[in-house]
Amino acid sequence: MNAASTSPASAPAVRPAAGDPRAGTVLAVRHETRYEYAAPVSLAHHLAHLQPMTDAHQQVLSFDLTVEPAPDHRREGVDDHANPACWFSLTRLHSLLDVVVRSEVAVRPRFDALDPATGPAWETLAARLRYVAKAPFVPEVEFALPSPYVPLLPALRAWAAPSVTPGRSVASLALALMSRVHTEFTYQPASTQVDTPLAQVLALKRGVCQDFAHLLIGALRSLGVPARYVSGYLLTHAPALADGTPGEAMVGADATHAWVQAWCPGTRGVPADGWLDLDPTNDLVPRDGHVRLAVGRDYGDVAPLRGVIHGGGRHRLSVGVHTEVLPPKARDRVLPVANASSDPSLDDSNPRQESSPS
Repeated sequence: MNAASTSPASAPAVRPAAGDPRAGTVLAVRHETRYEYAAPVSLAHHLAHLQPMTDAHQQVLSFDLTVEPAPDHRREGVDDHANPACWFSLTRLHSLLDVVVRSEVAVRPRFDALDPATGPAWETLAARLRYVAKAPFVPEVEFALPSPYVPLLPALRAWAAPSVTPGRSVASLALALMSRVHTEFTYQPASTQVDTPLAQVLALKRGVCQDFAHLLIGALRSLGVPARYVSGYLLTHAPALADGTPGEAMVGADATHAWVQAWCPGTRGVPADGWLDLDPTNDLVPRDGHVRLAVGRDYGDVAPLRGVIHGGGRHRLSVGVHTEVLPPKARDRVLPVANASSDPSLDDSNPRQESSPS
């Protein structure tokens, strides 16, 4: 079979001396997906979210996406949430589909200076996002609304209630809810499916990283706080600390991972766009062991690989992901970037921008 590949590339960085503009970690990722069909597929259209994002804190040094058999049509671009995406189609018979991705990504810590006590109170932020005729549009409001995988559940708001106190900062509230998801729910592989309703996960008190992300998103949205889903990768063990202490083992590292971003504008130590990353599966704020692929309202917006096929019958899916730290010399390829952190105010003149996981 012929295969087709693509290699875009390039922005931040393994832990050199403090103050080095290239400080960070360079990670190598190999992600393999195979579909084996019981009957030939005659037509297939696929959408892949497999290319890591590039911004001031994450730089793609190399990227190669190989599809076998080679697609008859293929296009790279960005989706509605500005995520890198690849659309491809096959119009001839095939009983096997292999998609292999190799990426090298430099990741710089984004939240080392986080001060969750700063920033707006959660109810102040929620009130600002309520509809008022002729008021300025706030794009982040999209992520405060229900979505297909994250409906509005009164039971989820009731679950969140013990953590909600008047005047509590939105970042402090988000961190508290993250820790409660980690503590009160059991991580159990294969305990749920991609389409398991969120209400069922809440009742079962168990699930996988996708479920934990949806739970945290749903709890925050029930209070009027924007929250979005992040698809990506993480190391099996977090990078070693500056003093040489080994990084702790991470849960959910053998497949694509999922976590959350909560909108905390004006919070000290959060980038100018206001989004704070939270990993409820591991109860931590991601540092330099997480690679972001895409963001969206929920899993449905950012599934690593999805599609529509004609034929095929039953199929067998196998997925393998391996992520490792590259040696220090890899950072020679990292481009220095300006510090992107700031402390934006709530003033509207402030610019804001914007698989099944394990």
